[in-house]
Amino acid sequence: MAFDIDMIKAVYESMPGKIEKARQLVNRPLTLTEKILYSHLHNNQPLENFERAKSYVDFAPDRVAMQDATAQMALLQFMQAGKKQAAVPSTVHCDHLIQAEIGADKDLEKAKSNNKEVYDFLSSVSNKYGIGFWKPGAGIIHQVVLENYAFPGGMMIGTDSHTVNAGGLGMVAVGVGGADAVDVMAGMPWELKFPKLIGVKLTGKLSGWTSAKDVILKVAGILTVKGGTGAIVEYFGEGAESLSCTGKGTICNMGAEIGATTSTFGYDNSMAEYLRSTERAEVADLADNIKEHLTGDAEVYADPEKYFDQVIEINLSELEPHINGPFTPDRATPLSQFAKEVKENNWPETLEVGLIGSCTNSSYEDITRAASVAEEAQAKGLKAKAEFTITPGSEQVRYTVERDGYLNTFENMGGVVLANACGPCIGQWARHTDDPKRKNSIITSFNRNFAKRNDGNPNTHSFVASPEIVTAFAIAGDLTFNPMTDTLKNEAGEEVKLPEPKGIELPIKGFAVEDAGYQAPAKDGSDVDVIVNPDSERLQLLSPFDAWDGENITGMKLLIKAKGKCTTDHISMAGPWLRYRGHLDNISNNMLTGAVNFFNEETDSVKDQISGEYDSVPNVARHYKAEGIPSIVVGDHNYGEGSSREHAAMEPRHLGVRVVLVKSFARIHETNLKKQGMLGLTFENENDYDKILEDDVIDIIDLDSFAPGKPITLKLTHADGSTDTIVTNHTYNEGQIEWFKAGSALNLIKKQNA
Repeated sequence: MAFDIDMIKAVYESMPGKIEKARQLVNRPLTLTEKILYSHLHNNQPLENFERAKSYVDFAPDRVAMQDATAQMALLQFMQAGKKQAAVPSTVHCDHLIQAEIGADKDLEKAKSNNKEVYDFLSSVSNKYGIGFWKPGAGIIHQVVLENYAFPGGMMIGTDSHTVNAGGLGMVAVGVGGADAVDVMAGMPWELKFPKLIGVKLTGKLSGWTSAKDVILKVAGILTVKGGTGAIVEYFGEGAESLSCTGKGTICNMGAEIGATTSTFGYDNSMAEYLRSTERAEVADLADNIKEHLTGDAEVYADPEKYFDQVIEINLSELEPHINGPFTPDRATPLSQFAKEVKENNWPETLEVGLIGSCTNSSYEDITRAASVAEEAQAKGLKAKAEFTITPGSEQVRYTVERDGYLNTFENMGGVVLANACGPCIGQWARHTDDPKRKNSIITSFNRNFAKRNDGNPNTHSFVASPEIVTAFAIAGDLTFNPMTDTLKNEAGEEVKLPEPKGIELPIKGFAVEDAGYQAPAKDGSDVDVIVNPDSERLQLLSPFDAWDGENITGMKLLIKAKGKCTTDHISMAGPWLRYRGHLDNISNNMLTGAVNFFNEETDSVKDQISGEYDSVPNVARHYKAEGIPSIVVGDHNYGEGSSREHAAMEPRHLGVRVVLVKSFARIHETNLKKQGMLGLTFENENDYDKILEDDVIDIIDLDSFAPGKPITLKLTHADGSTDTIVTNHTYNEGQIEWFKAGSALNLIKKQNA
C-alpha cells in the first residue's frame, strides 16, 4: 500500500511550477538535486540563486524517519516543543536494540523482554503524536523506508546517517540529529547549507562478480571519508539506468561513508518497477506523469563539467569487485590485488566470520545473488569454513526469501539467520569467540568498519564487500582467495571453482508478508498518556540547557585534546551503550571514552587539572562541572564523522563542555553541536592545534561580538604562566547564533510556540 498518498500528490502537483521558476531565476539547466532542493524550499525562504557551500537555506522536508536508538532522545525533545501532533508524516523503527547472538527468533524474544520499557515508551509517544510505529522485528529503518515511504523527487530527513539509502528511489534523503527532526516535526524549517554537487557518470553495465556495492566502494576510494563533505552526489548515465533500484539504494547508503550530505539517482524504469512490486503502483503512475522533472535536464548530463563542482566517471563494464578496509571504509582494493595486500600488510589471512545483510545490502536481489553462490558451493561439495550470518533487511524481504527457499540454502551451508535488525553492523553482536581481544579478520556487506565498530575488539580487521564476495570468502575461510580465478578443495578432495553469482532483481511471485510489523497511530492522541518512571535507568525526561549569559566564556579547562580520528563512535559508543540512549545522564558516562588523548596516547585517560590525577573523561568532566568550571574539547580533522547520533553533542553539553575546537568538522556533528547551544570552532591556522597544552586554561575574549563570518579569539594560559592567542573560525549564521543565545535550538522553538 502507498502511505501518505495525498502528500505525494501535493508534492508532484507543485513541483513542475517550482522547478520552472527556479530555472528562470538561475537561467540555466538544472541538475536533479537542484530540482528537488528548489521545489522543497520552506514557505519563509525567498527564492534566490543560492551559492553552493555558502548560502544557508530553509527547507520543508516531506517526512521524518527515526530509528529506536535515536528516536528516544528526539521524542523526549519533541515532548517539550508544545505540539499536539507531528507536522509532517513521521515514523519510528525499532531496529537498533536487538542484539545478535543465537538466531532471529530467540534474539528478538530477548530484545522484546529487555527493551520493553523503551518499546512501550516509543509506541505510546508515537500513538500520541500521530507517528507511525514499526515494531521490533519489522526491519531495518532504511529498508522499510525504501519499501514503503521513499518516492522519486521527495525530500526526507532521518535520525540516522544512512537515511541517504532512500536516494535509491530518487529522493534527497539526509541523515540528521534528533534536534533537526524535532524542528521539522514541530513545523519549523530545516536549515541546510546549499550543497556542492558531485556528478558521477556511470557508463557500461555490471557483469559477473561485480555488483552495485563495488560502485560505491570504488567511489569511496576516490573521494575518501571526507571527499564528499558538504556535497550531494548525483549519479547519472546509461550505467545508472542499468542498475536495479535496490542497487542504487546500496550506492546511496554508503555515500554516508564519504561524508556526502546525500546521494541520489534520477527516476527511471527500475524505480517504477520497484514501486509497482512493493504495491505502490499509484506512486509510479504519478511519477510517470512528471518524469521529466524527476531527473536532471538533458543539457546537464551532456556537459556535466559545466554544472557539477566535480565529475567522476566509472565504466561499469570494466569495474572490478572491491574490498575496502580494514579500519576505514575508504581503503579500496580491487579483488585482483587483495591477496597481495593481505600478505604485505600482515592482515590475518584466516577469515573467522562472514556477515551479509544490513541496511546496505539486504534486498531480494542481494540475497538471491549470495544464495546462488551458496547453492553452487553446496552442489560442488563445499561448506562454509568461516562462521556465516545473514541479516534480512525487513520482514517483507525475510518472508519472501524464506518462501522462495533462499534462507534454507544459507542454513544448509551452515549459515545463521539473524533478526531483521542492525545487529553486528552497529556493534549489537554477542560474538562467539574464545578471545575477544585476538587479532582476527571478518568480512561484511555492511557500510562501516571503524575499529571496534562490530564487536568492540580493536584488533578485529573488518573488511567491506558485496554480499556475494562475502559469501565466497566465508566458503573459502581465507582472505587470500579470489573467487574469480582460484579453486577450492571440496570434501571429496577435488579442486572446484565457484561460478559467477546470479540474482533476481524482484521476486517473480511478488513480495509477500503475513505481518509487516506496522502500528498506525491513534487518530486523536490527546488522551494517550506517556509515562516515564523517574527511577528508570533507561529513560529520563529532559531539562532545558541554560541560556548564554551574554558574557565571555572564561576559565575553561582543557578536557581532552583528541589525537587523530575521532568519530561519533569515539565520542559516544554504541553497542551496550544503546540501552541508555533515552537517559542523557547515564549515557554521558561513555563521553569521549574512545578518543585518544594526545598527551599520553591512551583512551579514556585525561588529566584532572584540579586533582592533578588521571581519570576517565566523563569523571573529569563531572568534576569540573561540579566545581562550576567550564571545559573545552580539542580535536583533529573531520571530527564527529560517522553516525548522526546527537548524543555525541548532548553529552558534552550536559557535562559542562562549552566549546569544541577542531581542525575540521563532519557536517552532521557540527550541526548537532549548534543545535545543543554549543560553540563549534575551527582553527584558522591548523598549526595552532600544537599550541594546546595539557594544563591549559582557555578564555574566549571577544564572544560579546559573536556574529556571522567574524572570527573568535581564544587566549591560552599555560601552566608556566605564559600565554598564546589563537584565532578560530565558525560557520554560525544569525539563526544559529540565536540557538546559542537561547541555550539550544529547542529552547528557541519552545519559546516561539509559547
